Amino acid sequence: MSTQLKIIFFGDIVGKLGRKAVGDYLAELKGKGDAPDFCIANAENASHGFGLIEKNYNELVGYGIDCLTSGNHIWDKKDIFDYIKRADKLIRPLNYPPKTKGVGSKIFEIGKTKIAVINLLGRVFMPPIDSPWEIVKKEIKKLKKITPIILIDFHAEATAEKICFARFCADLNVSAVFGTHTHVQTADEKIINNMAYITDAGFCGVTESVIGMEIETSLKRLTTCLPERYEIPKGKIVQINAVEVLIDKKSGKALDIKRISFEKDYTLGGEK
Repeated sequence: MSTQLKIIFFGDIVGKLGRKAVGDYLAELKGKGDAPDFCIANAENASHGFGLIEKNYNELVGYGIDCLTSGNHIWDKKDIFDYIKRADKLIRPLNYPPKTKGVGSKIFEIGKTKIAVINLLGRVFMPPIDSPWEIVKKEIKKLKKITPIILIDFHAEATAEKICFARFCADLNVSAVFGTHTHVQTADEKIINNMAYITDAGFCGVTESVIGMEIETSLKRLTTCLPERYEIPKGKIVQINAVEVLIDKKSGKALDIKRISFEKDYTLGGEK
């Protein structure tokens, strides 16, 4: 019986092709006998780039994703308010006000191993939200009584805030902190005091885009300062950004972290 846990965390999934590419990749890993023990994906942009509808939630869970995290866009589709209570694999940021629907952390069981996942929002250049610092400290202390394995999706804009948050969590013996939100995979994966960390895991969606959205629409917004409705691009080359982490089951310490980054060409059905 292995003493290590292999975890894959996918950066923000954007749109239909992003969902499909993640599902295909997990199926390929399973076919090779190389599937992760536990899989997490940020899904706040999974439904046409904004929010998450129940149909797409079920689709992603069907691919074998064990936990779906989110962020500030999780409320963009109205039906989330109806199904979030029964979406047992979905968490929203913990530092929303206490009466907000859904939960900000959850414990999952893989065999005899318990894994805790926490989701939080940053505050720098982000919508107003409760401070994550003391909230996460209390939550980690509570979860540590149940399991040594604690994984955090920190959905934030500012690189400095993410790095500070990671250092803060490393001192609290967290297993891994994955940065999300900016959709650009950073090349700073590392182990900090036995904790795996990356500033941003990137995104899964159409490559020829502006962080997953149509280039022309994004350009118009920036050059005219007029509102434009963002759309998913029509390109067929899709990028997959993720990280793979190895964690010691007994101690919860991270042993290794590596980036995953490749493209899949759906015009030909092959991999680029």
